[in-house]
Amino acid sequence: MAYILPFRALRYDPARVAPKSVVTQPYDKISPLMQESYYAASPYNLIRIILGKKEDSDSEQSNVYSRAAGYFSDWRRHGIFLQDSQPSLYVYSQSFEKPGTSAKLERRGFIALGRVEDYADGVVHRHEQTLPKPKADRLNLLRASRAHFGQIFMLYNDNGEIEDLLNQRDEPTTEVVDEYSVVHRLWRVSDATLIDLVRQKMRDKKLIIADGHHRYETALAYREERREASSAANVFPRVHATEPLLHSEEEPAPYELAMMTFINMNSPGMVILPTHRVVHGLTSFSPDRFQAAARSYFNVEDVDPSIDDNRAQVILREAGHAGMALLAVTKTRAFLLHTPRAPQSLFPGLSVRQQALDVVQLHKVLLENVLGLSEESIRNQQNLSYVRDAGEALEAVRSGDANIAFLINPCRMDQVRDIAFAGEVLPQKSTDFYPKLLSGLTLYALE
Repeated sequence: MAYILPFRALRYDPARVAPKSVVTQPYDKISPLMQESYYAASPYNLIRIILGKKEDSDSEQSNVYSRAAGYFSDWRRHGIFLQDSQPSLYVYSQSFEKPGTSAKLERRGFIALGRVEDYADGVVHRHEQTLPKPKADRLNLLRASRAHFGQIFMLYNDNGEIEDLLNQRDEPTTEVVDEYSVVHRLWRVSDATLIDLVRQKMRDKKLIIADGHHRYETALAYREERREASSAANVFPRVHATEPLLHSEEEPAPYELAMMTFINMNSPGMVILPTHRVVHGLTSFSPDRFQAAARSYFNVEDVDPSIDDNRAQVILREAGHAGMALLAVTKTRAFLLHTPRAPQSLFPGLSVRQQALDVVQLHKVLLENVLGLSEESIRNQQNLSYVRDAGEALEAVRSGDANIAFLINPCRMDQVRDIAFAGEVLPQKSTDFYPKLLSGLTLYALE
């Protein structure tokens, strides 16, 4: 099933640069302000490669992607990146405080190369929809650089055996504290016997993409391009031998693989946060009309409109014990919606399993049917913003910048698992796995 390989990662030379000054959050989580901060942190910060600044003089020949490839090539040539001498797995630990609580948690996994598999093969499963624009952007970067800089966050189902095998007691190879006070630690494991055992244990696993759907589908698209080019040239390049092959398997070409972080979905450090929705720009919005329309599909209870984010989350959590629940907040009103009863006609093509999810009820019944937002406008975020912080969502409506905010409970891990393994998908940004995997701890160069 899951085919993984150790690799000789490129890593920043700590004698040349401080790791904290050059690693970043994933590219799609980087705001313009964060981008500026990363640019200022170091001339070798990975931001210049994964999310460079556009210039007025950009052309088809000279642009963010060609500059990224230039930086990558120059930094390799000048020793900013060094390649490890032995094929390795990289144990990755994240210690953090769960947002909104004082609970201290640790999430452990490992970084390796994973074979890029078609969804139809039943090895890798997605759980969210993707958009064409981000995939085109990442594909252009991959074509130009021929390297993977960020992690694809993969989940596997295990009783903790693989985590225990890779448990490290030595000092980490790299340790970084990020801007969210998350402590990231990395250990390099090059013991061939241990690596082979982990590979064997992973072979019966099915994988779920937690984060990195766009990067994964970019890797699929790039693989197809390279396969076609190799076939046309009657050339079939292969990975340089890095270890004995398992069961006489032929090693895949570099473009058949991508850099992935594998984490046990049953880990006590697995945290999924909610992503709230904020609707803006509706010229004829009325809280009273919204309430009347919503009552056709839910039980609707008035809530104190002055509630703060902490109280809102307590209400949601308590109401969620009985099933689907969400809060709709406007500038002057607040409503708790629960006990859904919308007809199945509002959920074309969706299973009963999907219909029961809070985020699906929100999108199909409230956003599309009650507020009249089209699927296309939602995909393009024309009248919709996604916000992690409940207080920020409340401030948007109370300041008059938005019409209505929808606060929701997070999806549970078992819901994500069941949806993914059933071959179904959730609306975009249905899950927010926390914390994010840093970009720049390890790099995978295809050439």
